[in-house]
Amino acid sequence: MDKLKKQMEFLIETEKLKEIFRHSMLSSGRRENDAEHSWSLCMYAIVLEEYADEGTDILKCIKMTLIHDLVEIYAGDTYLYDEKAGKDKAEREQKAADRLFDTLPEKGAELKALWLEFDENKTKEARFANILDRFQPVVLNFMAKGIPWTENNITKAMVLEKGKNSILKANDPIRSFYMELLDESERRGYL
Repeated sequence: MDKLKKQMEFLIETEKLKEIFRHSMLSSGRRENDAEHSWSLCMYAIVLEEYADEGTDILKCIKMTLIHDLVEIYAGDTYLYDEKAGKDKAEREQKAADRLFDTLPEKGAELKALWLEFDENKTKEARFANILDRFQPVVLNFMAKGIPWTENNITKAMVLEKGKNSILKANDPIRSFYMELLDESERRGYL
């Protein structure tokens, strides 16, 4: 019973992810929360699986996309383009990972390892999850007519710079669609 109690305490704590809001905006004009973002990435992984590198374990990728932002419960969401906040992001997130995952018996170590694998971006699964993590916000920003980008003076060059280690290394269909979306965003004045 003690194990179940700890598992439930962990699950209850993860509910806080629904209260962490991102800069990405939904087409309704509301900011996306981290839980919605994680769910969306899981859907992207399922639907776009054929564009992952051959041999990619999609279930593992889905697990990564579900837990990759859990640390933001304690560390907060760091806006991708906020260089000042990004300076201590790794340290804040590592402390948050230790605090959160170490409370969960047995599974905590597995989840923490998946979180770290995503962050290091070296395996097929982590690379695909990171591609999706860069792709989905661009789609949302396009759907929101670029409001989050224009509010923050984000340029196409800035978006490309942030995607250089993930989406720009994606398989051609995803990379091409991404570039077309950025080009169209620029044409429409969203960037």
